[in-house]
Amino acid sequence: MPGTFKPFRQPIILHGAFVEYESKAKSKGKSKPPPLIVDFQFNPETISRDRSNTFAVPGKVQKGRGRRKEPLSLRQYHQRFKDLLKLRDQQSVKISPETISFDIRLDATDELNDGDIIAQAYGIAPQLSTLELMMHPKNERLLEKSDEDLLKPKAGFTFSGSSNPPMLLFAWGKNKVLPVNLTSIRVREEEFDANLNPIRAIVTVSLTVIEGPNKHYLFSKKRKEETATKYKATMPTYVETFIPKSKTKSSPK
Repeated sequence: MPGTFKPFRQPIILHGAFVEYESKAKSKGKSKPPPLIVDFQFNPETISRDRSNTFAVPGKVQKGRGRRKEPLSLRQYHQRFKDLLKLRDQQSVKISPETISFDIRLDATDELNDGDIIAQAYGIAPQLSTLELMMHPKNERLLEKSDEDLLKPKAGFTFSGSSNPPMLLFAWGKNKVLPVNLTSIRVREEEFDANLNPIRAIVTVSLTVIEGPNKHYLFSKKRKEETATKYKATMPTYVETFIPKSKTKSSPK
């Protein structure tokens, strides 16, 4: 109907998150603690992703000089090949996993203004604590122990669960859910309340993607390949422009 006002609908903005990956199987006789989850209050403004390949001469290839055998340099090895596809298959290459780094910004200002009880009592300490626990071995858990137990001479960890840190999923949109190792975090607390609880902080995190036959990586890898086909659709025009076809010589009459 002409002139009908249609309210503007703001798009739903997805937020990134870290989610601990846990088995669905129930442990006998013991209640499992809930998985660690940190959803990003503010999505990072920038994300750095790094990947590197290291090329080398195959170990068995040697260059003879009299009685001595010295390894070829990579450049010297390349001189042996006119066929680039043959070189591709024979040179040695070490493919490193992708690394990801970015900053997570935490701020309790809005929650404090809204009278949030948790923010008033702890600031952003709950989010920071969860991030830090993602770096600790699972079996160093103390939550089931009372304060009195911790004061006993033989007090220690619960030692239930893995001796390694949690396995994490980095969720970044619908098409990227990557299994990762959290390799480092750097916390910069910037403001505190009257009880010295942090209310603002920037956390710099570094991740290494676990590239294997697990379903989460395969799903994200397939989505990447599907997205690449959208770009490949325009490639024939560029190929014909910048890589002209070789002209065949006409046979002599």
